[in-house]
Amino acid sequence: MFGLAEIDDRYHVWRVPLLSRESGEKVGEVVVEAFGGAVDERRGSDEDAVTVRLPAVAANGPRAAPARESVSVSPLGNTILCGDSEVTLRELPDESVDLVFTSPPYYNARPDYSEFAGYEAYLDKIGRVVAECHRTLHEGRFFVMNVAPVLIRRSKRSESSQRLAVPFDMHRLLVESGFDFVDDIVWVKPEGAGWATGRGRRFAADRNPLQYKAVPVTEYLLVYRKRTDRLIDWHIRTHPDPAVVERSKIRGEYERTNVWKIKPAHSKAHPAVFPVELAERVIRYYSFERDVVLDPFAGIGTVGEAAAALGRRWVLSELDPGYVDVIRSRAANWPSVAAAEEGPGG
Repeated sequence: MFGLAEIDDRYHVWRVPLLSRESGEKVGEVVVEAFGGAVDERRGSDEDAVTVRLPAVAANGPRAAPARESVSVSPLGNTILCGDSEVTLRELPDESVDLVFTSPPYYNARPDYSEFAGYEAYLDKIGRVVAECHRTLHEGRFFVMNVAPVLIRRSKRSESSQRLAVPFDMHRLLVESGFDFVDDIVWVKPEGAGWATGRGRRFAADRNPLQYKAVPVTEYLLVYRKRTDRLIDWHIRTHPDPAVVERSKIRGEYERTNVWKIKPAHSKAHPAVFPVELAERVIRYYSFERDVVLDPFAGIGTVGEAAAALGRRWVLSELDPGYVDVIRSRAANWPSVAAAEEGPGG
């Protein structure tokens, strides 16, 4: 049977999904020219490929209809958790968070920031925290991670430095934990911001082929959604407070592409803070007012500051007691949004 047709402006065609009658899953597509209405067999799915897919898709059976009829409201109030997030997040009820936005600690980039026994140990640790975030996040809501490749400096001249593609390993962790990939947003810093890494200086001096290395002035915002059969519209249509949905609409200018130009931030209290402006954009685009925003690697609480300013509740978990003291001091001046009911923390 046929699914919902959508226009493909690049080729001026309609793409019509072919669905399995048994499961409703897509097994191929028919492509129809937008102007003449003729079927374009070259761009459509191969008949043999569709025939092969049908038995496997049918074996999965029909999708179960979601049981919940409306969006639930979290009982959590503003909360600061001190300790290892793998442990502290266990205090939070299932599906009690509406948005996760975080920047995990850099892998051994600076001895004064974080130390791990090895890269696999680092990924294993982040993976366990991501799994806890998945449990606490409401169905179909978003997890956004700020992350960048990490340069491991060489210890002597006879060795090469190593650059780890951390964002791509994080993608694997998130998908394996039950998240669907949505977007890769590129945070671009002003030109010259990356020269402190030393990367690119050798080529700038000698200009020899093979020595070229680009100076990093970008980081990723990887956007994922907790896996669900529900469409995003469901969260809007069934929200218990339509006035909140209306107030949460993005007014005026907004980021139209996946390239965001934002100046980096610096703090004497923490070696690796991200700008409040970055957190504010993420929170505005991926949550409603009064939602609960979680940062499992809170640092000095930038996500909480942005969430409070935008009328959201926040849950911040941080391992370092010194940073927790900074959060407590700063949070005393943040506007507060009351919880729907009494919950853990505060």
